Amino acid sequence: MLTVPRRADTPRSEDPELEDREPTRRRRTVLLVAALAALAAGVWACWSVTVDDAYITYRYSANLAHGFGPTWNPGQDPVEGFTNFTWMLWHAPWVWLGVPLPVVSKLTAAACAAVIVWVLVTEPRTRSGAVVAAGSFVLFLPTWVHVDSGLETAPFALVVLRAVVLAARLLSDRSAAVRSWEIPALLLLAGTLRPDGVLGVAPALLVLLWVRRRDRAVWLWTAAAGVVGVGYLAGRWAYYGHLLPNTFYVKVGVEAATDGRWIQLTAATLLPLLAFAVAALFRARTAAPAALVLASCTALWIIPALSAPAMDYLSRFAWHGFPLLCLAAAWALDTVELRRVAAAAAGVGVVWTAAAGFLAPDARTLVHYGDDLRRAHIAIGLALADTDLPADRRTVAVSDAGAIPYFSGWTATDYIGLNDERIAHGASPTEVLLADDPAVLVVTSSSPEPPSASWRTDLPRVLGDRELVGVAQMRPEYFQLVFAKPDVAGEVRASLDRRLAEAREVTDTRLDPGYTRWVERLFGTS
Repeated sequence: MLTVPRRADTPRSEDPELEDREPTRRRRTVLLVAALAALAAGVWACWSVTVDDAYITYRYSANLAHGFGPTWNPGQDPVEGFTNFTWMLWHAPWVWLGVPLPVVSKLTAAACAAVIVWVLVTEPRTRSGAVVAAGSFVLFLPTWVHVDSGLETAPFALVVLRAVVLAARLLSDRSAAVRSWEIPALLLLAGTLRPDGVLGVAPALLVLLWVRRRDRAVWLWTAAAGVVGVGYLAGRWAYYGHLLPNTFYVKVGVEAATDGRWIQLTAATLLPLLAFAVAALFRARTAAPAALVLASCTALWIIPALSAPAMDYLSRFAWHGFPLLCLAAAWALDTVELRRVAAAAAGVGVVWTAAAGFLAPDARTLVHYGDDLRRAHIAIGLALADTDLPADRRTVAVSDAGAIPYFSGWTATDYIGLNDERIAHGASPTEVLLADDPAVLVVTSSSPEPPSASWRTDLPRVLGDRELVGVAQMRPEYFQLVFAKPDVAGEVRASLDRRLAEAREVTDTRLDPGYTRWVERLFGTS
């Protein structure tokens, strides 16, 4: 029978073959503490990073908490511009309590990441396995960024990891203590955290249904999860009017990516872990669980591999399966008889993965994301909120539909279409903006001068007589240009000047994307 590596808490006497190689409980505890300390240090170092997309979810959570329902603009036709229903729902109660939603996201994701670390330390049965799994995870810079980003990335990864661990135990022992309801519940949770979440948990569910195929309770719980899932989909469809989230129609397939760029980057970044996982296929003890991991990763990665999903910064969609690969790598090293060879392989895996994280194309930009966002988008949103305008004049159009609409609280037109059904389903952004006629229009540009077009929008036609009232620079070639109608231009300009000046005082004012700037800011020397 195929077996997965023994858990750390299994008595030594039950596995005499590896008795002399298994780390003691004390060493395992030291490793766990060290890994959690490294994770805490990384989360602290990237604490300021909250990506703009997270504020989209926060806006829906705030509207739900205030009694308007999960919608973009209160009082208007509901639109589903988020893809993380359970994550959005989780944040709503904290709005009532007055807790900043980015703090809620970061602490929740950090707790989930800490549980992942515990799994990666305790599931392998050898020190080398635990080191490669936990070390790769906590020293990978994208781990720190994704925990702090404000999105559902870490909780989702934990859900998938838990499902795979349970299924792997069933592959080892058909009578393992796996509850009949847990994997079906995880499938439901994954699907409400992300629309494609069911793909990642589906292989684990198939293992459960095969191994426990004569267990009536398993089929009943799976059917119950299916009924709840169908009810959830039907409710969404009835409320929003579309089967899929609005963002699906805009983000997926933004550009052709069949040249394999995403696959090449992912393979290069995770090469040792992938190699270890594949090697595990050729050992009887680990073949089945390794196949399960690779099947789950393939299911998670098939959509981003064949499309170009927006906001896949620092390989976020690849990171969903990252803990799985860490664990599969550990299982592979657990079977290596020569301790020094296993230790050397673990060292190579950790060093390669850590280096790949720091050398990632967008890593230097992402570590400054929060500071740069504060200087531009957040400052603009707060400035709009400060203006003393009547409710019917508090209307804004944006291409970056995150922090600006969230902090302003204004009625917002997202002319990319992520939060606008008209544009997502084919309407011309130019015609939509002309129809909405917002008082303020914020344009993303690569220079202080407005581009001739933006996201299929005829800007000169849309801008009309609006005045340029402020320019916020986020990065060397990333500007937000704020245009306002003449009757509100003075008010908006005054608020914007004040908030931009405040932002410059609390940020490091530098624009270069480099690690030196990051370190200097962390230690207050910039």
